[in-house]
Amino acid sequence: MLRLQGNPKTLCDGLTRRDLLHVGGLGAFGLALHDVLGSKPAQAKPAERDPKFGRAKSCILIYKYGAPPQHETFDPKPDAPAEIQGEMKAIPTNVPGIQIGDHLPKIAKIMDRLTVVRSLTHRYPLHGTVYALTGVPDVDTRIEAQPRHPRQWPFIGSLVDYFEEKRANGRPPEIPRNIALPFPMGSKNEIPPLAGPYGAMLGSRYDPIYTNFAAQGTSQAPDIVDKRGFKDPLFGIKPTDKLHLGDAATVEKDLSQLELRRSLLSQFEQARRSLDANERLQTFTHQQQTAFSLLTSGKVHDALDYTRERMSVREQYGMTLFGQSCLAARRLIEAGTKFVTVFWDAYGLNAGSWDTHYNHFGRLKNFLLPVFDQTFSALILDLEQRGLLDDTLVLVLSEHGRTPKIDTKPKGGGRDHWSRAYSQVYAGGGMGRGKLIGRTDKHAGDVIEAAVSPKDILATAFYLLGIDPESTFNDPTGRPLPLTGTGVVRPELLS
Repeated sequence: MLRLQGNPKTLCDGLTRRDLLHVGGLGAFGLALHDVLGSKPAQAKPAERDPKFGRAKSCILIYKYGAPPQHETFDPKPDAPAEIQGEMKAIPTNVPGIQIGDHLPKIAKIMDRLTVVRSLTHRYPLHGTVYALTGVPDVDTRIEAQPRHPRQWPFIGSLVDYFEEKRANGRPPEIPRNIALPFPMGSKNEIPPLAGPYGAMLGSRYDPIYTNFAAQGTSQAPDIVDKRGFKDPLFGIKPTDKLHLGDAATVEKDLSQLELRRSLLSQFEQARRSLDANERLQTFTHQQQTAFSLLTSGKVHDALDYTRERMSVREQYGMTLFGQSCLAARRLIEAGTKFVTVFWDAYGLNAGSWDTHYNHFGRLKNFLLPVFDQTFSALILDLEQRGLLDDTLVLVLSEHGRTPKIDTKPKGGGRDHWSRAYSQVYAGGGMGRGKLIGRTDKHAGDVIEAAVSPKDILATAFYLLGIDPESTFNDPTGRPLPLTGTGVVRPELLS
């Protein structure tokens, strides 16, 4: 129960024990105790203003869990021996001198809108989602699978939300600033969720608002290890299948549940009034408003409902969960969301997604590359046609790359983890057009020109979004930490 009787003894922070029990009820809406007790506010340094700073009004982040290979995507090596090059070849793009993998023909036609970096590098060949998506300077495998560990650093989208809230003087937005699709990362496979896409040190109130997807896949994806007959929604869904906001779909169908939520929120409001004198409880009101607006407002639901789009548009994106999630991301950006993340996560099996230790060529040729090629090119062209590309930063991120030499033992071959050199692609929001950054050796195994840290990409993204990457946030002890660790803005990436 929220109404609890207890000793009103005052604690050292000026709150009574009864106050803390009232506050404890906020956990139902993701508000942790340290959100309320808080620490000193983050410090946002004034950045040197130039035309590129703040160019992006919003961001779509596509995260490909498992790590795609550089050889078959954006750094093919057509002159390398067969054990390096593999079964796939290189094709020219519409930018002279730039070649990419031959199973990305649609992306090849829009290369003049993109920036490719071939020289990403770091020292952790692990599925370090937290390392890829936060400013944490080192990988700590002991807490990698503990999203709520107090030493975890906040997700880039959570920091964007945090600083945007500061700019708005705490006023809640009409639509959440930080939304993630299509389901909570790690919730549909065999292992617990990894850290990374969470508010972490900032508190769970800055977690992304996640959607969920309950339908089954319609198409059998290529084999993973010895598992067969596996239908993956990232490979195919029904046109009527939809995304939902957590349990909001259930709540909408059950008025009694909605009334129960109203009752709870009413009790929260009563508790809030009794605690107004303490400024550290301002977060309480924010969380209450967010929770209730998601239950009652149709704006988010309408934006997520990609079935409202013309079928011709939906088919351009592809009738897959990844395709329709990217379409929903565009709709959310149009509706006013600041930061939308689309996770291409492992579904059903931990060994899935882009982690191609087994059946590397089969999965790439018949599933991963065609789906990504269709959807990503459709997203870029759709944003451009709607006049949104210049204002929308699009990032495609992952943990690392894959080994230069093919492992021939598994069926269909395999490439293992490799972080010394890998590739990524970006577009819009001030990123360059038709640019190729960095160079690797003849086997795409080591960087030989313009090494780029994944932290540099985060720093550049913050810069384009109008947040000085040299700003700080505070850990639970009040110690200031840099947003992106050692990351620095890379001017060569910008238009």
